[in-house]
Amino acid sequence: MTTEDVLEEFRAAGALKEGHFVLSSGLHSPVFLQKNLVFMDASRTERLCKALAAKIIAAVGPVDVAISPAVGGIIPGYETARHLGVPSMYVEREGGAFKLRRGFSVEPGQRVVMVEDIVTTGLSSRECIAAIQEAGGEVVAAACIVDRSGGRADVGVPLIALATLDVPAYPADALPPELAAIPTTDPGSRRLSK
Repeated sequence: MTTEDVLEEFRAAGALKEGHFVLSSGLHSPVFLQKNLVFMDASRTERLCKALAAKIIAAVGPVDVAISPAVGGIIPGYETARHLGVPSMYVEREGGAFKLRRGFSVEPGQRVVMVEDIVTTGLSSRECIAAIQEAGGEVVAAACIVDRSGGRADVGVPLIALATLDVPAYPADALPPELAAIPTTDPGSRRLSK
């Protein structure tokens, strides 16, 4: 599956939005990928995650488990794990930090792929990977449906993206005039308090 194939799935779901958006990272962007409109369609999600699973196997070989950050990564993490034939788990925030909860655990040295929905800065991915490593898992790669950093996000392990886009994102105090002229639209994503 190519980047254009992935974008076509987002377009078909009405999930490729243009305007002025504040991302969960706090950065501003003229493009928003409303992934939940994609993930509400089981067939579309299956196509994307099956392709991501194949890309993971081709890059790092078999893994033992897939772990995702809650909440956004749970659906693609589960569906990708299903196609990898491995258990799916997720980390949740507890006291501001990601942790495995709900009886989830990894065995020391288990080969883990961290599966995310969309990567912009890599912050959530890095936090998720740190929690997995603290729990004893060996994170062999991170994977996502879309890397919107153009390949620049550093998550600390190899990042396998089904689609890579170079979508601009700006701090609030450095908006280009054409973006500053457009009122912000609340896409319904989580806001960081940073």
